[in-house]
Amino acid sequence: MTGPARLVLATHNAHKLGELRAILVPALPGLDPDSVVGARDVGAPEPVEDGVTFAENALIKARALAAHTGLPAVADDSGLSVDVLGGAPGIFSARWSGRHGDDRANLDLLLAQLSDIAPEHRAARFTCAAALVTPDGEEHVELGHLVGTLATAPRGEHGFGYDPILVPAGGDLTCAELAPEEKNRISHRGHAFRALVPAVVAVLGREPRG
Repeated sequence: MTGPARLVLATHNAHKLGELRAILVPALPGLDPDSVVGARDVGAPEPVEDGVTFAENALIKARALAAHTGLPAVADDSGLSVDVLGGAPGIFSARWSGRHGDDRANLDLLLAQLSDIAPEHRAARFTCAAALVTPDGEEHVELGHLVGTLATAPRGEHGFGYDPILVPAGGDLTCAELAPEEKNRISHRGHAFRALVPAVVAVLGREPRG
């Protein structure tokens, strides 16, 4: 690291950390990418996510990380909501199969549950809540969405989670088949975090440069 951390991202997932850096750093001129670190880099434990909405869980993670580090913390909670499942998996997306973070098991279970659902009824959306919390208790939350339909089998090598089965509206490729730059441009996470940027800029403008 070339300088002290100035912003901490509440994720232990290396794929997500890279994606969030790719979204945030270009929108924050003058910010050293190495000063944006993940929860694992600072030895932060993972808090219990017992909220009942994406926003509540994002705030739980950001509050815990800000308290642990004394730094501005950014967190997100995101998931897939399927219309015919009444919005499920929703906040349970990462543990839909019963094992947290087992992407393949989650995909397989969801596809099995939808195996007899016709294409016109496979509407779904990604939702992301992005939260910023400062050590003095300032809080901001922004939401982003990506609407699409679900493929019948995983396709693509990019991304993670449910990316291989969501086809964004108006396209033919799954999120995992899109180039990372294109995915970040249209994704729920991209929309939410770019909306959060003005609050991050304001907070970092008050932080010592170190």
